[in-house]
Amino acid sequence: MSAVFHLNNKETKRELKVNFNNETLPFCSEPKYLGVTLGRSFTYRRHLESLRKKLTPRVALLRRLAGSGWGAGATTLRTAILTLVHITAEYCAHVWCRSAHTRLIDPAINDALRIATGCLHPTSADNLPILAGIQPAELRRSRATLSLGRRAMEPGHLLHSALTRPSSADARRLKSRHPFVPAAQHLISFSDNNNIRAAQWADHQWNAGWTDNPTRLRILIPNTGTHPPGMTLRKKSLGPA
Repeated sequence: MSAVFHLNNKETKRELKVNFNNETLPFCSEPKYLGVTLGRSFTYRRHLESLRKKLTPRVALLRRLAGSGWGAGATTLRTAILTLVHITAEYCAHVWCRSAHTRLIDPAINDALRIATGCLHPTSADNLPILAGIQPAELRRSRATLSLGRRAMEPGHLLHSALTRPSSADARRLKSRHPFVPAAQHLISFSDNNNIRAAQWADHQWNAGWTDNPTRLRILIPNTGTHPPGMTLRKKSLGPA
């Protein structure tokens, strides 16, 4: 199979003709590698559209688990969101998280958070992660970039040479994209300068965001075992009619 990646829109429909052992290799405009669909210009739109379709039935399953007077409690729903929704939504996030099309999957994640918190659609999406006690999706995706960047700093890693050499915008072959290496270098530099471990970076960023905005109420300290008020309350049984 052959594929080509570029930003020349005039050549969008052009197909490569590559011969190997006297056979023409089939051309694929959107190849899939390790479960990630790649496009000509690396926008990852097709991949995120496919990911949205995977998340929709998972959110529907969560909706069946919830109920006003029966079903799973808020703590159980929160765990289900992390295992059913976020794990799927964050697969290879360090590759595509800087795409402009991540907004395609954010509504599904917000719907899952509304199910766990019992909030209605008028509730601001910015408040849903706080009420559910789950870090925002954008922050979790950035954490994935930092985590892989930290592993790549170890000698022998496939990306070690790319991360340790000086970054240069002129070296980018697709200049309008937002590649992994500069983003990882920036996050690593920030965490090193502020003496923040990779495991604590997301918590630090989240807490700092709420501290800088004192008009909002911080109701959860991540990874401390505490829950927002009301998360541990039992549901009231409606009983027989």
